[in-house]
Amino acid sequence: MARTTTMRLIELMVLREDIHSVLKYLGELGEFQFQQEFASDSSDSAKRLNPDASIFERLQQVRAALDLPDLDGYKVSVPLPSDADFESATKIIDSVEDIHKKELTAADEEKRAVSAYKEALAFANLKVSYSDLESLSFLTLRIGKIDPEKIDDLKARLGSRGIIVKLGDDDSRILAASSKKARFALDGELKEAGFTELQVPKDFKGIPDEVLLTLERNKTEAAAALEEIQTERRNFAETHKDELYRLLQIYSIGSQIYSVENSLESTEFVYRITGWIPAFLIRKVMKDLDELTQSRAGIREFLPTEVPSVISGQEKVPVQVKHGKIVSNFERMIFSYGSPLYGTIDPTPFVALFFTVLFGIMFGDAGQGLCFLIIGILCCLKKIKISGWEKFGGIFCCIGISSTIMGLLTGEFFANETLLRPFSLWVTGLFGTPHAPILHMMPSSDPASITRMFAFFGFTISIGFIINSCGLIINIINQFSLRRIGKALFGKTGISGAVFFWYVIIFAVRVALFKHAPAAYDWVIISVSLFLTACSEIFQRLVDGERPILENGLFSAVIGAVVEIIEVISSYLSNTVSFVRVGAFALAHAVLGYIINTFVELAPGAGGIAVAILGNAIVVVLEGMIVAIQVVRLQYYEFFSKFFSETGREFKPFSFVYKETV
Repeated sequence: MARTTTMRLIELMVLREDIHSVLKYLGELGEFQFQQEFASDSSDSAKRLNPDASIFERLQQVRAALDLPDLDGYKVSVPLPSDADFESATKIIDSVEDIHKKELTAADEEKRAVSAYKEALAFANLKVSYSDLESLSFLTLRIGKIDPEKIDDLKARLGSRGIIVKLGDDDSRILAASSKKARFALDGELKEAGFTELQVPKDFKGIPDEVLLTLERNKTEAAAALEEIQTERRNFAETHKDELYRLLQIYSIGSQIYSVENSLESTEFVYRITGWIPAFLIRKVMKDLDELTQSRAGIREFLPTEVPSVISGQEKVPVQVKHGKIVSNFERMIFSYGSPLYGTIDPTPFVALFFTVLFGIMFGDAGQGLCFLIIGILCCLKKIKISGWEKFGGIFCCIGISSTIMGLLTGEFFANETLLRPFSLWVTGLFGTPHAPILHMMPSSDPASITRMFAFFGFTISIGFIINSCGLIINIINQFSLRRIGKALFGKTGISGAVFFWYVIIFAVRVALFKHAPAAYDWVIISVSLFLTACSEIFQRLVDGERPILENGLFSAVIGAVVEIIEVISSYLSNTVSFVRVGAFALAHAVLGYIINTFVELAPGAGGIAVAILGNAIVVVLEGMIVAIQVVRLQYYEFFSKFFSETGREFKPFSFVYKETV
């Protein structure tokens, strides 16, 4: 059976002159996990020790100012920052900052020119001297700005006490007039409406036409100047885009190297690096580092059993699993539940097999399965990129194939039961009397269909028995590997519990199917295995040499044994019966297909096609999600619960991440 990757701890003593190249090698290797975790330090002192982070941040500001999209990762292998790179980065930063300042100035000038023109245009139709109007003994005038949406409300509230006149084409500028007696009411209503008064010269008589032309020309020239600078910025972005992206990648790596360097143990001349690495890479890494540093680095290798922090239990050896392209797609399903312990069996291949088989049984339709397969292929080819779903391309391919195979057996193709009929007749004809479909799922009035349905439920329970048994075997092997002999021999998931579970199932099958009468030895085996399981804590302490054997006294041990008997019987019963849902969902899927097919026949022509497309789409999306959740639930609660009594530490190697900056 596959086990987690064998790990080694290595200690590196690196000279200051080599530290950057060594860290770059380890980051690009992506197989080295530091023994201690490094936290990003955002303090001023840390930033002073990380000049590359400052340059990277300024380059990001330059990229944003040039309206260039950010990178989503490293495009090529890049070197460490050099003096030439620093000069190039500084030149680009200075040039863009100069362009940005000019653009801000031009934008401000354009804004002022537009504002002046609009202000003047608002008074273009006011040809009477404002001082003459204001000197009228019976008239009060106010000129200013107001929210256009409030003008109608203001007019309604003023009523006959005053009038409102719009000035120019800008609805926000108005002239408000009232009698001298009503001036206080006018000012109050204007204030309530958010009116802002404009200061108008006393001899103002509107705006001469030549002044309007001059202001309009200034506005046009300001807009042209702004467009010229924006064109300069766009041209600069186009000509320097590749160099800017190259520098961003270089200084992204440089900033991360400085961040790690600042966290390392060091003297004035030497750095100490300790971390975990897969054992199969040890020779290669030692050889590469020796060549990289020209034999200036000191390297020591330690077995996990030689590491004091591991021996004392303060540190867990990180766990890495290695698989091919197909099985590796299911790794996150393991680590989302928890990491296996180091040195134990890797359950990923089992999860890949069980998930694929269970999903296919519950979602048997050849056409809908092909949809999943096509989606998976497109995800693997990077043709579909939706919220990270492309990383599940391999899983989609697996469940698509299994669903298609189950669909061929049940004779369903997009809920249609006639299209695959020739195939079913051909296959069954090879082994006897032709019939369609190969596997009958829909119950009918025929007594044989009920028998077949219960037989199918028995088949799904047998699959559950296999999955539960695999979990028990994995746990027993793991406990022996970890030298926990007591837990391996006794307990619900130890040998005693496994014997009880297996023998009860065999006993039930013998009695139900083969009509065997229970014998005395049956009850002896069941009773002894159940007793050893119920009193597992006592026997574990006895085998492992722990004293006292009855840690909390005899009465407590008896109560605990009774509770454990109830727990063992109920849990194994529920773990087994739980797999009935596999058959239930398979039957429900067949019924949904039958309903869709019935509606398609009732709505001929284009209506039938629309019903078929909509019905199958709903089944693929909604039932696909429900079935996936049920399969995950069966894995977590029925399979993982057998051996995931303790989680380990996932291997998270140091590697460069473009957007991860300090």
